[in-house]
Amino acid sequence: MTNSYFFIGVAGVGMSAIAQYLVGKGVAVSGSDRQFGEFLNGNAEKPLVMSQLEDCGIKCFAQDGSGVVEGLTAVVVSTAIEDSNPDLKRAKELGVPVMHRSEMLAKISKEARTIAISGTSGKSTVTAMVYHILDYAGLQPSVMTGAGLVNLQAQGKIGNAVSGKGEWLVAEVDESDGTLVRYEPEIGVILNIDKDHKEISELEQIFLKFSQNVLSAGHILIVNDAHPLAKKFSAGREFDFGYESYVSVQGIDFKSVGTHIQFRVRHGNELVKFEIPLPGKHNMENALAATAAALRAGVSLHTCADALSSFPGVFRRHQILGTFNGITLVDDFAHNPAKIAASIKSAQDFTEGRVIAWFQPHGFGPTRFLRKDLVDFIAKTLRPMDMDFDRKNDVMFFSEIYYAGGTVTRDISAGDLADDLILKGCEAIYIADRNECAKKMLEYAEPGDTILLMGARDPSLKEYACYVKQLLEDR
Repeated sequence: MTNSYFFIGVAGVGMSAIAQYLVGKGVAVSGSDRQFGEFLNGNAEKPLVMSQLEDCGIKCFAQDGSGVVEGLTAVVVSTAIEDSNPDLKRAKELGVPVMHRSEMLAKISKEARTIAISGTSGKSTVTAMVYHILDYAGLQPSVMTGAGLVNLQAQGKIGNAVSGKGEWLVAEVDESDGTLVRYEPEIGVILNIDKDHKEISELEQIFLKFSQNVLSAGHILIVNDAHPLAKKFSAGREFDFGYESYVSVQGIDFKSVGTHIQFRVRHGNELVKFEIPLPGKHNMENALAATAAALRAGVSLHTCADALSSFPGVFRRHQILGTFNGITLVDDFAHNPAKIAASIKSAQDFTEGRVIAWFQPHGFGPTRFLRKDLVDFIAKTLRPMDMDFDRKNDVMFFSEIYYAGGTVTRDISAGDLADDLILKGCEAIYIADRNECAKKMLEYAEPGDTILLMGARDPSLKEYACYVKQLLEDR
């Protein structure tokens, strides 16, 4: 009997990736999402993601219990699905087994030769890079990631999953809900460990368990020796990467060239030049991680360099949307302190003028939890006025915290972050309404400047970037 799975919240980026992968392997998949109900009830236009899922062969339902039927192999849920969800209640009534998303991914990863990319920053980019290298090398890999590859999106696809004919699966694995501990990939990669959803001490335990899973299975663990906490798990392993001479995959001679970066990679007796069409030194680390994983999968160093020279990029991962009337617009997923600092620095690398950065925090709890770290990281990264280069100071804009619903304590505002930065001598501006904030940013922007948009979780951020782009074009 053919397996059949029902995904609750199938339009979510992590859920849709697994659903598409399974369909590509011949598995029957259906699913529901809150946003489908309005269309199916005749009250809204059909969501694009619903059409994209249906084009893949996934039958879509309103989240009202109607799609959950007897005979399903399992219903798949994420951490966000509550017990009161109508589909979940219906599954329990019918006695249909319930699987967590991470359980499904762990099951899949045991059935394929899996390269699992972990870390608190850079997972989507590195996952996409590894996939791109293996695909370029003709290995026909599969991929499941947390963000769309822009070349796949250009084909009208969601872009976060491919079910390839080859034996390798490249998967982004998440630490935010603690489920990272379930995976035992053939190749495991730890990029970094920075404060994000949890305290550092808790994160270290999660990554420790992940590393133990990989090593106890006799598999390969690759870690970033350039990151102090990730380095704890290296112990001189054969395929560490970083900048020191003792690592297996070493990056040297970094150079920023406009919105591209150049560097050389040393592996054994080989020294190969890399050029990648992305900005920022953190993308050198991402490329080193991807190269280390690809080398273990049997790809040559020269092939890695050739492949990454044509890397198409990832949706909302420092995605340069263009230059309009002399002002460059960048859209980025950055939302934790380390990511925001790296994103600002990347923009500084290619910006002649100043960086005008905007951030919309998501969730009152996460903003409260990260408040001090956000302020400290941003304050250290923003540049003051530089008379020698005739450059004004960088400036930080905030709009109000994105609220996704539910019962929360609203005792903090994005305005508090702006006030904290002002006390540190930075120029920070809070305008609750983000459209009004965009208009104010354009008053500040001059030719040679870069407007950097940052934020996560809010599904309308793509539309917001388009709104800012239109304002720039009409300027």
